[in-house]
Amino acid sequence: MKKKQNIEEEIKQKDEKINDLVCTLQRMQAEFENYKKRIDKEKEISIKHASDDIIIKILPIIDTFEIAIKNSKETNKLSDGMKLIYSQLYSTLEKEGLMQINPINEKFNPEKHEVLLCEESEKPENTVLEVLQKGYILKDRIIRHAKVKIAKNKTRCENDNIKKDSCEGCS
Repeated sequence: MKKKQNIEEEIKQKDEKINDLVCTLQRMQAEFENYKKRIDKEKEISIKHASDDIIIKILPIIDTFEIAIKNSKETNKLSDGMKLIYSQLYSTLEKEGLMQINPINEKFNPEKHEVLLCEESEKPENTVLEVLQKGYILKDRIIRHAKVKIAKNKTRCENDNIKKDSCEGCS
C-alpha cells in the first residue's frame, strides 16, 4: 500500500513539475513572439528613416542654390544650369519623401515653425508674414522647422516693448 501511495505521490509531483515547465515554456514563447514583433517594428522604423541624415546634409545645398537663383538678375547659361541642378536635386529629394513647409499666411505653429522676427501688421496676430528659411518634413517627421516672421498687433507690440523686426517677446 505504501509503495502504491509513494508511486502516486511521485506521479503527482512529476505532473506538477511538468505543468510548471509547460507554463514556463509558454511564457518564454510569448515573450519571444513579443520580442520578434518589437524588433520588426524597430527595423521598419530604421529603414523608413535611413536616408534622413544624408537629406539633412543636402538641405544647405538647396538653400545655397535658392539664394544664387534669387540673386541672379541675368538669364544666362549659368543661371539656367543652376536652376536645372536645383530642380533635379529637389526632385530627387521629393522622391525620397521630402516636403516643404510653406506657412505663408498660416497661423504660427510651434511644432512646424520657429519665430525669428515679429512685425506690426494688420493681419491677425501670430500669422506668418514671411518665411526666412524654409522648413522641411521628411516622410512623417519634421527635420527642420521653418524660420518665420510673424504678425503682432500694434497694441501687443507696444505693451511687450517689441521693436519692429525683433523677435523679443514673440512667444
